[in-house]
Amino acid sequence: MYLDEQLEILIHEAPQQGVPISVMEKAVVPTLKLFASQLQHEQYYVLHGKNHSWLSTILSNRKNPKEEKRVIYAFATKKDAETFQGIINPEISIISIPVTHLLFQLFSVESIDSMIFQEVPGNKESQAEISRAKLQNIIQQQLRALKSKPRKNNNIPPNLA
Repeated sequence: MYLDEQLEILIHEAPQQGVPISVMEKAVVPTLKLFASQLQHEQYYVLHGKNHSWLSTILSNRKNPKEEKRVIYAFATKKDAETFQGIINPEISIISIPVTHLLFQLFSVESIDSMIFQEVPGNKESQAEISRAKLQNIIQQQLRALKSKPRKNNNIPPNLA
């Protein structure tokens, strides 16, 4: 599924998520497309628990262990997801999700700080991290830019002069 097709699905589903279609089209979609185009895959594999929630990992800063962030790992292949941390657990399922949908979820799930995308199959060192704060900031900038544009007034009578 190509990025534009993924984004069309998100636009169509936006009202059910409480997001106006105009906001999706003018602020959210351009931002999601920007971030998704910087990643190497159109879909990633994510681990889900038995209650269908994403499995998150808490990472600590090595220099300051009290500084933590909650991340979701997204894998390039199902095999990479299966072998993550070398643990096989029957209560964990692996779900393939389009990249733009992952980014939209990252934008909307406040309990997650970042998503880490494994870009090269079999290579745990080749990762791209996208923070929720950065994604939200860019969408907010898009929304502010929309608000600051003057609106066209189409109610001006043609014989005003």
